[in-house]
Amino acid sequence: MSESISRNLTLDSREEAVMLFGPRDSFLRMIREALNVRLVARGDNVQIDGPEEAVEQTERAFVQLRQILRAQHQLTPEDVRTTIEVARAGSVSSALDRKNNANLTVVEGGRYLRPRTDGQSRYVQAMRENDMVICVGPAGTGKTFLAVGMAVTLLRQGAVRKIVLVRPAVEAGERLGFLPGDMAAKVNPYLRPLFDALNDMMEPEQVRRYTENDVIEIAPLAYMRGRTLNQAVIILDEGQNTTVSQMKMFLTRMGNGSKIIVTGDMTQIDLPPTTRSGLIDATKRLKDIDRLAIVYLNELDIVRHPLVQRIVKAYDETEEAHA
Repeated sequence: MSESISRNLTLDSREEAVMLFGPRDSFLRMIREALNVRLVARGDNVQIDGPEEAVEQTERAFVQLRQILRAQHQLTPEDVRTTIEVARAGSVSSALDRKNNANLTVVEGGRYLRPRTDGQSRYVQAMRENDMVICVGPAGTGKTFLAVGMAVTLLRQGAVRKIVLVRPAVEAGERLGFLPGDMAAKVNPYLRPLFDALNDMMEPEQVRRYTENDVIEIAPLAYMRGRTLNQAVIILDEGQNTTVSQMKMFLTRMGNGSKIIVTGDMTQIDLPPTTRSGLIDATKRLKDIDRLAIVYLNELDIVRHPLVQRIVKAYDETEEAHA
């Protein structure tokens, strides 16, 4: 058991203390509850009491929060949550490096995002251990949500510099250029599930700032050609609606320090009947490549309403009978 210690932190001014502590000391409470320390604030001084490792993590959190405050002149709850996670990750027992700890990132309410089925646990582990992961499964299995969770985790911990969200706009076809608005507005309807997941894990304002600063990038699949993406998590959602040549083009966009995650559902292919799905082709062509994992989820991994599991099973049984 760690020895209990006490440290004092002196801030530059009372004004800095007020902004650092948050409205009604809400940021202090977040730090105290997340890191399990005792915090006593008096004027521009903070006393930190608790186990040695927790106190050191708290000191790191305050150092980073003060740096953010100097740069932005304000702090948000998302800044505090992110800083707490980074402070934890700085210790030897980093949550990401512990194979038996399946937690990903912090979501709304201070809870950790974690896999809820054995299949999802395999998926998360595959994303941690491989540079490229293809996940195939029916609706509701958390394919997209967990992929975004992994991307946010790596971004928060500084392992990557940006998140790139890609989705084929099959329904729009060649008409994408005639839709109103800029590129973000054109492809927004197709990327809505990815943004919904992001907004569950980050403050909407933070998502907006990251999008404006190109930390989070949205890109239709057709606009990926010719690019090389370094130090990024690149997520291709609805991969079943790519052609073989599109899938090859997408997978070869990978640069140094990047991770690619492809998700898709073989039962929801919207391509013309004569066109082979790039996802089906990739799962067969790439199954023996090192550092590339292919994960299959099924109806037992569905974590939406219990009725969804029964609906998927009923459709599968009908299709098998017709086949």
